Formats: sequence, C-alpha cells, structure tokens
Amino acid sequence: METMRLDKFLKISRLIKRRTLAKEVADKGRINVNNLQAKASSNVKVGDELTIQFGQKLVTVKVEKLQESTKKDDAANMFTVLKEEKLGEEK
Repeated sequence: METMRLDKFLKISRLIKRRTLAKEVADKGRINVNNLQAKASSNVKVGDELTIQFGQKLVTVKVEKLQESTKKDDAANMFTVLKEEKLGEEK
C-alpha cells in the first residue's frame, strides 16, 4: 500500500477517533499535509508531515507506516509526534 486517504489514516492511527470527525476537521481546513491544506480525500504516504489543529492545539506528526487496520496498541506506531503547540496565547 503506497497511499491512504487522509480521513482513513487519521481514524486507523487513532489521531482522530471517528472517520466522520476526521472528514469534518479536514473540510474546515484544519489539516495540512506537507504544508498544503488537505481534504479528507487527500492521499497520505509514509514520510508525509501532517499538521492538525485540535481546538487551541496544533499537532505535527510524521506518517511512519500505513496499515489497513490496527490494534489499539499498534496505532501509535503509525506516526511520530514531531511537535505540539498551543495556539492563541498572546502575551
């Protein structure tokens, strides 16, 4: 498997629990793949960097592997968190 739909990757890797929610987040423009705004139907591949906005938090992860399905314990192996930032904190 070379590529996978973004919404499916987010669900299987458990970055976002439900595929419908992953689609919603993507459709609101809160997900970038390699610094480009992504749709739910965008394809991701190993090595891609995803930046996801969760409310006031920005999380950047690197795609490590793609799997059709995964056990809960293995889901975290599908990506590496590169950084987490809080948004909207102006001093």
